[in-house]
Amino acid sequence: MIGIFEIEAAAGLIAPHVVRTPTVPSPGLGALLGAPVTVKLELLQRTGSFKARGAAAKLLSLSEAERAAGVVAVSGGNHGIALAVMAAALEVKATVVMPRTAPARS
Repeated sequence: MIGIFEIEAAAGLIAPHVVRTPTVPSPGLGALLGAPVTVKLELLQRTGSFKARGAAAKLLSLSEAERAAGVVAVSGGNHGIALAVMAAALEVKATVVMPRTAPARS
């Protein structure tokens, strides 16, 4: 089981590599659901999704030997994009296999 200390440690580790995204109220969704709703704007990450957090955390947890060996991922979209962007930023060789129908990112 992952505890609060591990979560806080991971948050500190990835902080320089991800955007601290805001949360905002969503009156429309709140009205639809009949309860107050707050959403987190992860679309503001460089990769367009929250997947950058996990990719950065995993890459930063690798040993020097593991980083030197590189990483491989198969993804239908957001995970592959996040891994490619974070691997490039951290200078880790990455091979990402994605279908042709996956969203293009620049």
